[in-house]
Amino acid sequence: MALCEGRAGNAPVARGDAVHIGLDDPLKPDVAGLLEAHGRFTAEHSPPGTCHRLDAHGLARPEITFWTARDETGAVLGCIALKALGEGRGEIKSMHVAADRRGKGVARALVQAVIEEARGRGYTWLGLETGRSDGFAPSRALYARMGFEPCPPFGDYLPETFSYCMSRTL
Repeated sequence: MALCEGRAGNAPVARGDAVHIGLDDPLKPDVAGLLEAHGRFTAEHSPPGTCHRLDAHGLARPEITFWTARDETGAVLGCIALKALGEGRGEIKSMHVAADRRGKGVARALVQAVIEEARGRGYTWLGLETGRSDGFAPSRALYARMGFEPCPPFGDYLPETFSYCMSRTL
């Protein structure tokens, strides 16, 4: 089931090649490398003990829906997940784009696909948690451009100094 394909807005995705966003299995071997890169990235840009990312098994839980973005060859470009929180609320989890594909519209397409899915499910609120360090600045900027605003911690997040929570009404 493809949620999105082609271009994200006016920005070329993968240098004008089609990008296909579809439901996927985080336990697939070809997704493992991207999730490992995500883990290394979050650890590198976060103080010890402050990472809230999920591993592949955590992303395979029933309350989480997982998508990948792939190019026309089937190569994995990025991933994103949507966690059902209940009461018309959802949370973006594990959004990550391969380093060589950043800045080409893949992240925007992934986030837009999740926003559309959340709306389709009748969600009225969508939140996320990211980091405060410079490494996460591009993600925070993207989320802000897509209508997310800073918000207080939600769910199990504590008001620690490193977590940066954002949300938007759908």
